[in-house]
Amino acid sequence: MRAGSGQDDGQSRQPGGEQGGEPGSGTGGQPGSGPGSGPGGEPGSGPGNLPGETTRLIGRGAEVARLRALLTRSRLVTVTGVAGVGKTRLALRAAAELRPGLADGAWLVPLSPLAEESALPYAIAEALPLADQSAAPVTEVLAGYLAGRELLLVLDTCEHLAEACARVVTALLAAAPGLRVLATGRRALGLPEEQVMTLEPLPVPAAPPDGGASGAAGGSGAAGGIGGGAVALLADRAAAAVPGFAVTEHNRDAVVRVCRRLEGLPLAIELAAARLREESVEELAARLEDRYAVLGVTDRPVYDADPPWHQALRTAVGWSHQLCTPAERLLWARASVFAGGIDPAAVKQVCADDALPSWRIPQLLESLVDKSILLWEPTGDGDRYRMLDTIREFGASWLRDLGEEEAMRRRHCDHYLELAAAGDAAWLGADQYAWYDRMTAEHGNLRAALEYGLARPEGDLALRLAGSLWFFWYPCGYNKEGQHYLERALDLHPEPGPARDKALWACAFVHLCQGEPVVAEKRAAECLADAERRGAEETAATARAALMVAALILGDQQRAVELARSLLAGGDGVLTLGASLACTSLGLLYTSQGRLDEAIAVLRRGRALSDRHGERWLRAFGDTLRAQAELSCGEAGQAWSYAQAALEAKWRLHDRVGVAMALDVLAQAAVAAGQGERAARILGVAGQVWDALGKQQAGQPELVAVRRACEERVRLTLGDRAYEHAFRAGRAADLDTSITYALSRP
Repeated sequence: MRAGSGQDDGQSRQPGGEQGGEPGSGTGGQPGSGPGSGPGGEPGSGPGNLPGETTRLIGRGAEVARLRALLTRSRLVTVTGVAGVGKTRLALRAAAELRPGLADGAWLVPLSPLAEESALPYAIAEALPLADQSAAPVTEVLAGYLAGRELLLVLDTCEHLAEACARVVTALLAAAPGLRVLATGRRALGLPEEQVMTLEPLPVPAAPPDGGASGAAGGSGAAGGIGGGAVALLADRAAAAVPGFAVTEHNRDAVVRVCRRLEGLPLAIELAAARLREESVEELAARLEDRYAVLGVTDRPVYDADPPWHQALRTAVGWSHQLCTPAERLLWARASVFAGGIDPAAVKQVCADDALPSWRIPQLLESLVDKSILLWEPTGDGDRYRMLDTIREFGASWLRDLGEEEAMRRRHCDHYLELAAAGDAAWLGADQYAWYDRMTAEHGNLRAALEYGLARPEGDLALRLAGSLWFFWYPCGYNKEGQHYLERALDLHPEPGPARDKALWACAFVHLCQGEPVVAEKRAAECLADAERRGAEETAATARAALMVAALILGDQQRAVELARSLLAGGDGVLTLGASLACTSLGLLYTSQGRLDEAIAVLRRGRALSDRHGERWLRAFGDTLRAQAELSCGEAGQAWSYAQAALEAKWRLHDRVGVAMALDVLAQAAVAAGQGERAARILGVAGQVWDALGKQQAGQPELVAVRRACEERVRLTLGDRAYEHAFRAGRAADLDTSITYALSRP
């Protein structure tokens, strides 16, 4: 399998970028984890999640400069152009160069995996370092978050969501004067303030007047005397496919003929160059000219572009399809049902049958990578693949022609339902980190499976899937999106039963996380009534846990204590969501009442439950509270240890609320230990996280009061000037570096 064979200027093969200039599916990492690069965009040069470049940019210098100039004059710029021309690649480079001058950075929002307009604001919120816990509509939350910030939002691949993009962009630009939006798509958004830049294919050498060998290269972007941008691209791409390849006087005419025949379209050139492993450039040129002549008769997929580039892209994609083996074509078509990333194990489950045996899948995947049909994306958990939009469209069309579209989409949904059920069963165990990584990587496919199920109300696929994903919505931090899917599924299926009950208590917890205890109480009460009627004690216990947390938030301490004690009665050491939450709830109540010995005892019980099963998410909740109780006992050292343990787990699970709470307690422990400067800096880091969340101290007055008391104590210890200096340093620092600092020994 090849690595490092990327191509630039709309043809870079990079994680989150694009190949052949086709708009890609975006990053697979956490927001803020992928630095941009390029002039003015070196790694670490500003906040953002732009993917790093892996190869040099070829032939688009003038276009990058023009796009940057447009973005300095206008708050909304859309790069349009035909499929495969390099819109995403150009936008990412311009964004990386502009990022250092933006106080809050540049953020990429990949829209290609989205099928429904309703998912758009959730995708934007997910891309940003935003983990709002309020019940407000997502677009309103985004507007509030962006209102005081100066940043660039890159909305990539907008054409299938153009109307929704226009509505959301209008609202966000009106609310946030420091916001700029750079969109890419095959058509403009159609807004009055929009500046549109149409990206043309790369320049190709002009045809000689006599029809003979090519003359001097036309256009700009010559590289090393090779010629125009298209020729330079093909030369570089060919060298990646065939080490040692070079454009010489003997093959120059064939190279130019290939570039001219493909009209300088980057994706078409890349697909054609991939054939050079099997034939010479002269053979390539001859075959391509034959293929071009008969294309219109043999291939059906039609793209929304006018000739000549329309035909060039159809030539390259259709020709690549024709040159694939029957098994490769079949896998190409079937794999088009995946949204975003493609896991090899999932391909075996969804795509394999008697016609396509599972043992052949790994070799076929590698073959499709070699033919540039799939992009290979190695991760820490193994290989993943990605299919570009234009390639997917062709495969989906072929799948429809085969009559397999519905069957493959159902198998795709069934696979992710099985995956969700497995994650549900395993979450409260030793593999939480692995499950977090796995499910966040599959986010696009989970959305696709949910939308498939919601479009078929005659079954309960969406209800079962949304309920089984409680651990993705609640512990993994996707509460708003979870509410969106759970409410839709519950509305479709009002009849009582096990699947509805699970979705009800899952919905109750996501409402609790968003500060809606009354709504949560209603959902949990409905679940409890049906579960008790059916004798489903485990479901009833989880519903009681939701009612307990709701009572705690509503200030009904007696009711909360009664429910907590009932959940802990006769537990026999079994770790359940209800038992663990009962321990943390009692620990919080006892600490607030000054019953510190009882608080520590019940929190110790909860930690022992988690440790017995290797669980980390719930244990970290208890560790934060244990740190607070130890502080109240005057044990700053013990408090520091528990707060660090909580921070490490919450950071690993990207639980921003948990991270901020642990940092607040760490600051209190630091000042109690006489480390005022360290406390001030950690308070600054915590402030940075709370600001991103949009609600200070999760909206709980007692936590706000504790935070303010800590700030006042540190300020008195250091003095105003020293405090402000250390606080600002923490607030402005890179978050990864700051967390490492907070986790280090004092």
